[in-house]
Amino acid sequence: MKKILIIEDEHLAAKRLRKLIQNLDEQVETLAVIDSIEDTVAWFQNYPEPDLAFFDIQLADGQSFAIFEQVKINCPIIFTTAYDQYALQAFKVNSIDYLLKPIEPKELERAWQKFNSLQNTPSNNISELATSFKQLNQTKNYKERLLIKSGDTYQYLTIDQVAYFYSEDGLSFLMSNSGKRFVIDDKLEALAKRLNPRNFFRINRKFIINEKAISKISTYFNSRLKLELHPPREDVIVARERVSEFKLWLNG
Repeated sequence: MKKILIIEDEHLAAKRLRKLIQNLDEQVETLAVIDSIEDTVAWFQNYPEPDLAFFDIQLADGQSFAIFEQVKINCPIIFTTAYDQYALQAFKVNSIDYLLKPIEPKELERAWQKFNSLQNTPSNNISELATSFKQLNQTKNYKERLLIKSGDTYQYLTIDQVAYFYSEDGLSFLMSNSGKRFVIDDKLEALAKRLNPRNFFRINRKFIINEKAISKISTYFNSRLKLELHPPREDVIVARERVSEFKLWLNG
């Protein structure tokens, strides 16, 4: 029986992760689901380590890297994060694996298989991972401009001229601050890795928005948020599993 620990401050995200893991392997026991840095430190100080721990990076009371500064953890770690543009390279080099929220079953299966193959191997140096994470955030070269084709001509826009990106009918679009729409070649998945997370946030699978484009935020059913943007666009909804990260992003 494999024993796991889940560090996650979103109840629904933790519940979904447990269900996905159970679908992969019935021989799993979840020891606890913990939602804060303080409680996680206390748990590791008082209980035997699990076989595997899932750590959400961004908890309500700070980054989970702070946990490793207060208590020694030797068990394997799989990080979960909504900020792939922050730490993609660091995770690939320094950790067992990472999962991008909302977690895809196939990605979880890949990570689980990797865990099974490395089950008897201690986790890598977490302090080194935390340093890589911070340095990557500070030094990464983010996209500064985009080349746009308009008819038979090309023009470029600087990134601060972009209000938001979105996908529709299999195409990707850019909406400028002035209200002009352009078709672009970049897919949202690729853009999310190249945009500065201080300014842009992927609220769902179809939208990446500039913080300056937000004119109003309203509560919406099913624990989601509805945004009014400038230039305006209808039905812009923050996905439920990204609401907490979105609030943290705005609270900067």
